[in-house]
Amino acid sequence: MLAVIKTGGKQYIVKPDDEIEIEKIKGKKQGDKVVFGEVLLLEKRNKVQLGNPFIEKATVVGEIIEEGKSKKTIIFKYKAKTRYKVKKGHRQPFMKVKIKKIED
Repeated sequence: MLAVIKTGGKQYIVKPDDEIEIEKIKGKKQGDKVVFGEVLLLEKRNKVQLGNPFIEKATVVGEIIEEGKSKKTIIFKYKAKTRYKVKKGHRQPFMKVKIKKIED
């Protein structure tokens, strides 16, 4: 059984016991359960069910196992002949979620 879920503006293909890195969810912390209600596709016993846009009553349950920040991305702006340069860094927060079960 597998599902396609939407969270944080991205889509993920998930199966039970998978670990995925998603955008940070406000108000949640390590050890909390997360229920994803935006299920776009379900595949069960070689039968595919598509949502329009989402499948009603289908949910994916997961548990947050880790919070963190990704590697630093360097942003460098530069304009020639004007002595203008700006160097910035950014670390995107993420959550690692372990998928427990897919309910339909």
